[in-house]
Amino acid sequence: MAIHEFAIMPQEPQKGQRYDEYEPQKYACIDVPDEAIEGVLQQLTKIDFYHHVVDEPQKGLAYCDITLIPPTSDREFIDVIGENEKLANLKALLETAQIFDKWIIHFGI
Repeated sequence: MAIHEFAIMPQEPQKGQRYDEYEPQKYACIDVPDEAIEGVLQQLTKIDFYHHVVDEPQKGLAYCDITLIPPTSDREFIDVIGENEKLANLKALLETAQIFDKWIIHFGI
């Protein structure tokens, strides 16, 4: 089963700092099944994220790559998830990140 991995970043990414390495072991990631992400993927294309670096905003998740999710996008992401039980752990992670004004890193499939 394909999975996506999400984690709260301990430090805010800095301009020019690239995230190109697949390093979920470096973070306390949660696993989210791909089929659950596929169910909301289209709606996420309207939300501001960053792919690999915070220098250039993008829309939507980098499905097969690394996405940096800013605290300013947490509420929209939470709203997209709604009451989807398959994404309950991701919603809880986003809510925690929002409370503490933290970035989230996503490692795609």
